[in-house]
Amino acid sequence: MADFSPALVVSDGRGQVFELADYAALGVTGEQFVSIPAEAWIPLPEGSQLMELPGRLPVGLNRATNCIETLAANRGEKLMAVAAFVAPAYTVFYHAAWEKVPRARRLPLYAYSAVGWHDERFYVPALRIDPDIRQDPPNFNRPEIARSARRILKHFPHNRLAAHLVNNCALTYGCPAALNYLLNRWEMPLPTARACNSRCLGCLSLQKNTDVCSAQQRINFTPTAPEIIEIAVPHLETAPAPVVSFGQGCEGEPLSNPHLLYDAIKGIRQQTTKGTINLNSNASRPDVVAKLAVAGLDSLRVSLNSARPEFYTRYFRPQNYTFDNVLESIRVMKDAGRFVSINYFVFPGFTDQPPEIAAFEKLYTATHFDMIQWRNLNIDPEWYWDELKPPEETGIGIRQLIEYYKTKFPHLRHGYFNPCLNH
Repeated sequence: MADFSPALVVSDGRGQVFELADYAALGVTGEQFVSIPAEAWIPLPEGSQLMELPGRLPVGLNRATNCIETLAANRGEKLMAVAAFVAPAYTVFYHAAWEKVPRARRLPLYAYSAVGWHDERFYVPALRIDPDIRQDPPNFNRPEIARSARRILKHFPHNRLAAHLVNNCALTYGCPAALNYLLNRWEMPLPTARACNSRCLGCLSLQKNTDVCSAQQRINFTPTAPEIIEIAVPHLETAPAPVVSFGQGCEGEPLSNPHLLYDAIKGIRQQTTKGTINLNSNASRPDVVAKLAVAGLDSLRVSLNSARPEFYTRYFRPQNYTFDNVLESIRVMKDAGRFVSINYFVFPGFTDQPPEIAAFEKLYTATHFDMIQWRNLNIDPEWYWDELKPPEETGIGIRQLIEYYKTKFPHLRHGYFNPCLNH
């Protein structure tokens, strides 16, 4: 295993991917090209995708000279770097290695894992952080999805939110959470918000003047509480390990509609005590979070790219709230005896920097949240680095960081998905 070193994977710029056996695949942590330890590699998980990267030349380690080289094709042929977008439930340890050519456009909103080739298969440096199978591709039966879509639209003919989940989220974007709603199982999304009080650098549903397309279209209406209740209650009553979640990639910040959330949560809990009601949020309004906990909110997932206020602010770009408001939301939720997860946007070379680790430990000590969800940050790495301008400090490694937190805080849960708390 010590000699395991997958080959560099490149593209011809026309969708054809091949390996260069004379070069070893490298990874990037922060801004540094590094060799990837043998034990970090796993076979490319099913449901992952390979991506060729326009305007990026591949960078690999020449096995003969042991030198890092940027590769350019001969005789006018194109040669592009390749990355992997790894399937849900996996946390990536290293970004792909490339050199950007002049005037190259920013990359779309994906996470760009290193990828290599060995013994007739692709490999990536990653870890399955959550054993939950809820978004594993083999679990989605397309004929059954089509039948369920027709059934839901027929059963809720006047419910705009049901139609949005079926036609937009499930059938257009293939959102796994929406597909699971169609299949009446596990976690169901409840998008509600058109507005947001953050201006996140990597916002999936709204990009303005960034040369980057939104990954998905933001919801263009505000559902009513009866529309939410009408579809949420049957899911909580009948699905296995049921969760209903406000705060999705196709919306803004749910806390921008506090009365709607309160009425919906209270109405759901008046009809059923089953399952988990969850809110994915920037946690910007602790006063609202406190009221939602009283209404019946079971869990809160707080999105953070950093436990350091200055870098949080540079990414989230909050409007009329502060990092302290986020911390207070965690506190009031925990004071109410509720469950709190940190939706931690993992960026190799930043998340594992010693100052970030120290800040994260301080955050945990102050709030005692329950879980880390280790989510790969979907953004062009160079864009993120340029905007945040972090200090030049070497990280300890994402794999080592996860193990460190498991040892340091043995009661802290680790995963990728919002858990059902009462099934």
